[in-house]
Amino acid sequence: MSTTRLTLAQAMVRFLCAQKTIIDGEKVGLFAGVWAIFGHGNVPALGEALHQVKEELPTYRGQNEQGMVHAASGYAKQMRRKRMMICSSSVGPGASNMLTGAATAYVNRLPVLLLPGDTFMHRASAPVLQEVERADDATENVNDCFKPISAYFDRFSKPEQLITSLPRAISVLTDPELCGPVTLCVPQDVQAEAFDFPNSFFEEVVHTLHRPGADLDQLASVAKMISNAKNPVAIAGGGVHYSDAVDAFKNFVEEHKIPVAETSAGKGALPYSHPLNAGGIGVVGSSAANEMVAGCDLIIAVGTRLSDFTTGSRTVVSNTRVPQININVAHLDAYKHRAVGLRSDARRALEELQPLLKGWQSSDAHINNLEAAKAKWQGMIEEAIKPPGNQLPSDAQVTEVINQAADLSKDVLVVAAGSMPAEGMKLWKGEHSKGYHSEYGFSCMGYEIAGGIGAKMADPDAEIFVAVGDGTYLMMNSEIVSSVALKKKLIIIVLDNRGFGCINRLQNACGADPFNNLYDDGVLVEDTIPQIDFAAHAAAMGAVSESVNSLEDLAAALERAKKSDRTYCVAISTNAVDSTGGGSWWQVGIPEVSEKDSVVKARAEWQEKGRSDQAY
Repeated sequence: MSTTRLTLAQAMVRFLCAQKTIIDGEKVGLFAGVWAIFGHGNVPALGEALHQVKEELPTYRGQNEQGMVHAASGYAKQMRRKRMMICSSSVGPGASNMLTGAATAYVNRLPVLLLPGDTFMHRASAPVLQEVERADDATENVNDCFKPISAYFDRFSKPEQLITSLPRAISVLTDPELCGPVTLCVPQDVQAEAFDFPNSFFEEVVHTLHRPGADLDQLASVAKMISNAKNPVAIAGGGVHYSDAVDAFKNFVEEHKIPVAETSAGKGALPYSHPLNAGGIGVVGSSAANEMVAGCDLIIAVGTRLSDFTTGSRTVVSNTRVPQININVAHLDAYKHRAVGLRSDARRALEELQPLLKGWQSSDAHINNLEAAKAKWQGMIEEAIKPPGNQLPSDAQVTEVINQAADLSKDVLVVAAGSMPAEGMKLWKGEHSKGYHSEYGFSCMGYEIAGGIGAKMADPDAEIFVAVGDGTYLMMNSEIVSSVALKKKLIIIVLDNRGFGCINRLQNACGADPFNNLYDDGVLVEDTIPQIDFAAHAAAMGAVSESVNSLEDLAAALERAKKSDRTYCVAISTNAVDSTGGGSWWQVGIPEVSEKDSVVKARAEWQEKGRSDQAY
């Protein structure tokens, strides 16, 4: 057996370079690059190994370890999980900084390979700098926190463990059901140790999407359920995109005249303007979609994990009163909420159902109801986006200006936590399947700018519009430096409502007084927090930037931004009050007893509005 003597780090990098995939008919590396912030836990060995392959597997220096993982997640999401990236940190705080990014990737089921540095296995110099030392367990350190948020976890004590561990890691990263972040902890001493690795370990492997199919009896049973329905609604989840099922889904609903509601991850499964598209479902959804589901006799959920924002806390969807079919490749999701599960790749299931439903369509009355519901919803949209007069503009009005500036056939809107996932879900008019990039699984503030870089890497010909609130901008803005340095242009719109406006609205809706959300309602200082110059701040990190005072000025600024060859940041003051309606009820924990009458009243109204509609 022929062998090559390599360090663990060298062998790992060589193996990862040998993993390939097919994109648009071309064979390319499965891993598009490495995000790394070097420290003593990874620079001597892993840094040396990455330098040897910098042309084949480029290494990008991030500014914050959390941001690195968000960028990698954004890339994987925009690539529909066909390609992915690697993130490497030093031991200690570098590793723990990646935890939020790892959790975000885990919830969204996105493939990211995490390589946190680790303490020495030999312990001769323990405790080392940045080591978390425990009195009760000498084997644990901060990297063990990755275990519950990793789809696969390992820690190496010998270089030869790579031979069994790396193929398992790759199998998880490329598996449609198990997909999620993989964490491989690389202790400082073991990274540098050598072993005679068999050359066969480094042979090229080409990975393609695996499409497991449904049991034939289940398929026939589901087809019968659908054919007996008169007023079904299909819900498009993220699995429609990750399965490359967009065309199959469109053909399916068109042939059978099935109205469609979309989740945040599924938006784009149909063009915004498609006559069967009722819009978003659930809490941040449209009145049309929620109305159609309320009146349907069957729900066909395709590729969704059915979170509470999708289901309206199980009052709209998964309430057990309406029969429900879950088409999903994951066992966990296929059988959620007492639904009839069809465990299958989404595209394969839709294609295999077609001949079993030949000639069947939903009722004409159902389609007439859809048209009426959409007309009513359009009226609500027009009310939400009409000019603000003398008031500060709303998030909805800003979203409409972005719509007007964007090429909706190819550009991308990136949003995450706060108000913008609601306004983007309701109002973004994207006409292509990759136009809406929303991280609303973990609702992670700070994802947007870093995630936007990943989206730009995956989709270089599109303008990437990143919409952030002032609160999320302050949490994670440092990757503006990366976007400028790497020439990954973003158009960043900062909506400044002086605080956490979305949560302030929730606080008020729960009957509580404004407190600790908007700057003017805090108790940390006697005076109000000074006005922050976001344009000046972004300019200091290399972006072209400006502040505007009106929607007309915003529109003009976005035209200048499109012509720029560099990341462009536009800041605009917005109001913290207005939001677009149309969404469903959402369960939150309003106190059962309170000294405030407004809280007691809000609790009673909350119970009356939705609690009785839940399954239990």
